[in-house]
Amino acid sequence: MKKLILLSVLTGAITACAAEKQEGSPKMGKAIFAGGCFWGVEALFQELNGVVDTTVGYTGGHTADPTYRDVCGHGTGHAEAVEVVYDPAKISYEQLLAYFWRLHDPTTMNRQGPDIGDQYRSAIFYLAPEQKAAAEKVKVEAQKKWKKPIVTEIVPATTFYPAEDYHQDYFKKHGGHGCHFLRD
Repeated sequence: MKKLILLSVLTGAITACAAEKQEGSPKMGKAIFAGGCFWGVEALFQELNGVVDTTVGYTGGHTADPTYRDVCGHGTGHAEAVEVVYDPAKISYEQLLAYFWRLHDPTTMNRQGPDIGDQYRSAIFYLAPEQKAAAEKVKVEAQKKWKKPIVTEIVPATTFYPAEDYHQDYFKKHGGHGCHFLRD
């Protein structure tokens, strides 16, 4: 009986300590962007101070649990996308948006460089009305830098399916770089 009470007291203390630590932790933000091949988009976002984590995956389509092969078959409607977890104390959502407009060509429909298909479309998948408003505002500013109209979709986020493990941190694992580069 004494062991059970002690275990209960210890478990309660550990739970309280974990809850206290969680409450004191900064709240992270999340954003989802599609701008062509997710390897290059991920690599550039990983360079930013304040980006805590990235995951490449598929979103914006109508098929549950798509694979890379499914998405490349053009039947799922998914885009190759990057889920970005960031620290709002170090970088804002608006700064991520401004960076997003610079790391790909938002004026090409379903294409980035040599990659062609709806999975390579430019899209911002917003997670809250505030993100939608910010994306639309920053898009107006970004349009001033492009001669052709921006075709980037600004749409509500749907289920994000992480890509297969071999796609995660691709350039960190294999070296090289994608066809993405920062524009002025």
